[in-house]
Amino acid sequence: MAGGQTDGEDKVSLELTEEIIQSMEVGMAFRDYTGRISSMDFHKTSNFLVTASDDESIRLYDVANATCLKTINSKKYGIDLVSFTSHPTTVIYSSKNGWDESLRLLSLHDNKYLRYFRGHHDRVVSLSLCARAEHFISGSLDRTVLLWDQRADKCQGLLRVQGRPATAYDDQGLIFAVAFGGSIRMFDSRNYEKGPFEIFSVGGDVSDANVVKFSNDGRLMLLTTKDGHVHVLDSFRGTLLGTYNVKPVSSNSTLEASFSPEGMFVISGSGDGSVYAWNIRSGKEVGSWLSNENETPVIKWAPGSLMFVTGSSELSFWIPDLSKLAAYVGRK
Repeated sequence: MAGGQTDGEDKVSLELTEEIIQSMEVGMAFRDYTGRISSMDFHKTSNFLVTASDDESIRLYDVANATCLKTINSKKYGIDLVSFTSHPTTVIYSSKNGWDESLRLLSLHDNKYLRYFRGHHDRVVSLSLCARAEHFISGSLDRTVLLWDQRADKCQGLLRVQGRPATAYDDQGLIFAVAFGGSIRMFDSRNYEKGPFEIFSVGGDVSDANVVKFSNDGRLMLLTTKDGHVHVLDSFRGTLLGTYNVKPVSSNSTLEASFSPEGMFVISGSGDGSVYAWNIRSGKEVGSWLSNENETPVIKWAPGSLMFVTGSSELSFWIPDLSKLAAYVGRK
């Protein structure tokens, strides 16, 4: 990776601190997109990153070597959201053509569709895969959340919601969250038919839910909303630990935020294209990077790494410049 880091330094062997976050800058960027990046996902156990773009392409990257391995076009269906399965070259993605809302299981290795998942009747706005099984959930503007098994064409369950839904599995795959209408509903994956076992409020913010996520250790969760709020909660008690505010996003954009690997920091995009970082314990803003663009970037922290990635009209890999930090000079 550009910027002076070795592979060993890519992993979080150094403790992530506010100083390290403040030193972060773009170490590598891919500027060959002809449309905005709408979604991206890191594979949990490999060095792969996949992106989806408005130019109707899916691109697979080798993060360790900073190379694009493959570009696959989806001109017929378009592409909006994309997520890895447990296999590093298989993805599930949603359409963006306005007439076919099916989800597709695609092999990037040989560009073959392995399965179609039909059930939604409007744009899919949330997609979350279970890390421990072949299950996934999808949420749509048709006000349904569907539960799927990758081995079956038909959905395994249906939940009706009153608004735009955001969905997420926890890292163990034991529970999943569905957020809409100012609250987060918590479900037992094995007994979801019984309804939510907890309902957490996010302090009266009833604007459209955009993204809900769990921290890696499952102790925290975050919810972003269209009005530019990033809420962080205790995932066991539902206590609202903090709310961070950025610029609101348009109805066609998604406000994405991400926990750092150890769960101490949150990074988020903003409706004006900027990126912000906060210390969860203190609640203080610890970093901000302004942008010349006015579109909300998608953003994800790389698993187990001192790096996060943003996607807008280009794909940018952000890494710390340790030469700026006196405490780390001489460690290379």
